[in-house]
Order: sequence, then C-alpha cells, then structure tokens
Amino acid sequence: MDKLSIIRQPVSEELAKYRKLFDESLTHEDDFLGRALSYVRQRKGKMMRPLLVLLMAKEKGEVSDKSLRSAVTLELLHTASLVHDDVVDESGERRGQRSVNAVYDNKVAVLLGDYLLSTSLLEATLTHDIKIVRLISRLGGILSEGEIYQLDNIKKERVSEEAYFRVIEHKTASLFAACAELGALSANADEEYVRRAKRFGELVGICFQIRDDIFDYYADPSIGKPTGNDMAEGKLTLPVIYALKHTKREDVREWAARVKRGEATVEEIAQLVDYTKQSGGIDYAEQTMNRLHGEAVELLNAWTNEAVRNALKGYIDYVVERKL
Repeated sequence: MDKLSIIRQPVSEELAKYRKLFDESLTHEDDFLGRALSYVRQRKGKMMRPLLVLLMAKEKGEVSDKSLRSAVTLELLHTASLVHDDVVDESGERRGQRSVNAVYDNKVAVLLGDYLLSTSLLEATLTHDIKIVRLISRLGGILSEGEIYQLDNIKKERVSEEAYFRVIEHKTASLFAACAELGALSANADEEYVRRAKRFGELVGICFQIRDDIFDYYADPSIGKPTGNDMAEGKLTLPVIYALKHTKREDVREWAARVKRGEATVEEIAQLVDYTKQSGGIDYAEQTMNRLHGEAVELLNAWTNEAVRNALKGYIDYVVERKL
C-alpha cells in the first residue's frame, strides 16, 4: 500500500462524503460563474488539508457532519487564498495548470476568490459551532497578514530566519494548524487534544513550506517551474538565508541585495542558487525540517487509534519526503 493510500484508509468513506459536499459548494446556476467554479472544482489536488481535518476527528470516534462541513469550509478558504495569491504574485500557473487569473483575468479572479471566501463562511455557519466560525473568520485575516509580511520582507534589505518563519507561521503553518484544530473541535475533543492536534498541524505546515522552498533550488520542467523562481520574485528562503549568514563574500551579498531590489539577472540568480547549495544551505534546511518532523512524530505517541496514528505518521512522512 502506498503512502497516500495509508493516509486515506481510516477515512476513505468520509472522504467520499466530503468530496460530494465540496463539489456541491462549487456549483452555481449562473452560466459564467458556474463555469469558473467548475474550473476550480477540477483542480482538487490530493486533498491533504481536508484529510487532516477528517483524521483528527476520526481519532475521537465517528466523523460527524460538523467535521465534514469543517473540512469543506477550510478547503474553500484555502482555495480562495490561492486564487487571490496568484493575482498578487502575477502568476499564470498553479500546480502546472493555468491559474484562474490566466484563464479569465484579474478582475474575475479577485471576485471569484471573494465568492469562495463568502461560501467558506457560509459553510462554517452550517456547523452551528461558534468556535469553528470564529476560527475560520480569524484564519482569513492571518493568511492575509502572512501575504503582507511577505511583501514587506521583499522590500527590506535585511534578511533573517525570524522574518522567514514569521511569514510561514502566518501562511502555510497557520492553515495546517487550523485543519488539525478544526478536526479536533468538530469532534468536541478536550482542550489538551485540541492543543496537541494544532501543534501537529503547525509542524506539518512548516515542514511543508520548507520542502516547497527546497524544491525551488532545482528545476522541474514538468511543472514549468525554473530554478530560482522565488528569487525572481524577490523572495529569499531558508537555504539562502543560511548561506548569507555564514558568508564573507561581498559578491554573494550583492547578488542577494539585487534579488531583493528586483534587479538580479538570470545569471546572478543561478550563481546565488549554486552558491547556496555549495555552502550547505540545502543541508541546513533539510536538518531543520527533519528536526520538526521528529517533534511531530513524538506528539503522535498520545494517539490511541492505531490506524489514525499510522495515517498521521504517513502524512508527516509524505510531506517531508515529497519529490519534485
């Protein structure tokens, strides 16, 4: 059995119910809006975030309608944030497919993202749980804060791990933490379980982002993503932050400064990528990710449902071991 099958196995029936609810939330009688929502609906991916909601609920017994609705509301909010992110980043692709703003335009993409956000909040009210409504409402703000922090970081000359992790904590980590917390809350779990679940989700999110950032140092023609894509957007991630912290070379610092100013050439970005690899930046990021992975696995000792525990272990393993 492959890793994804192990992850899905404890909640396979519930996942099918989730898919039906999610698809229903992305339908509309208007022809134009219906087609736009259909395009979004066809790009579901591996459903890693809904899976985390369902697994956290499954540990506490049967997965209720509240848990299913929680998974739907979270995925709708996540989808809305991706649609908006592509507009902000002026990106024409998402997971190797044309982004919504590329298929339509920025105006449609922004409005569609707003519609998805509104639908997410509506789904949250169907849980009839004010804690869940409050969590989803706050999460939207946290994700926006993360985008703003990232844009602000690009403008600043100084780079640091603290600033890097601040962005992650308000973007990827907050999203995965919310998935796990929603699953626990929807199952009416005790405060200690909610706390452990949320921390597990946060660790998953940090590892997920570090792995994504490492990917950017290697070309992948299959998804149309060249080496140094983040740098081309003015972003300096953990591997290069480590390299800069431990270098005395002025040319390397100048390459990084030019990246931040949006002035770096393709050749300078390639040189900075190569230097980062040679100076141990990738190794450092891998070590950081593996340390956080170990903390996440340690947390799972408290889980009593063996199938769920194995699925969650497979989940964090999959996040860390992903390949381009």
